[in-house]
Amino acid sequence: MEQRKLVIADLSVLPPVYHKVLKVKELLESGVAETVNEAADMADVSRSAYYKYKDYVFPFNQMQGILTLLIAVIDLKGVLSDMLAFMSDAGCNILTINQNVPINGVANITVTVQTEQMKVSTDRLITGLQTIRGVRKVNILAKQ
Repeated sequence: MEQRKLVIADLSVLPPVYHKVLKVKELLESGVAETVNEAADMADVSRSAYYKYKDYVFPFNQMQGILTLLIAVIDLKGVLSDMLAFMSDAGCNILTINQNVPINGVANITVTVQTEQMKVSTDRLITGLQTIRGVRKVNILAKQ
């Protein structure tokens, strides 16, 4: 298999189809559109063009790599399990986990994940983690 070659290009010099594919992704991720059909119609692009390019076009701020998060959680049974399940469903490959002993009912957890196969943006991952019962705060410690 040939190794992928990645480049960074100014969007203004690329064909309009790439703009439209990015728009479809944005509409789906934000929840404005619920289906690819709906998002493609809104972005004025065919579904086939979207599927052709969706795995090859993404915003620079969503370039994938390794992400380390510091997560403050309330000492409740199942919080860590719920977080790990959410990250797994989001496509994260969990590399390391370190949980401190709770102090005053709050524990700090450091999680490092590989994000190449992530199905959501980093912002969406953090927002999703913050909705889990018992999660108080999520901060990015490092992003590579």
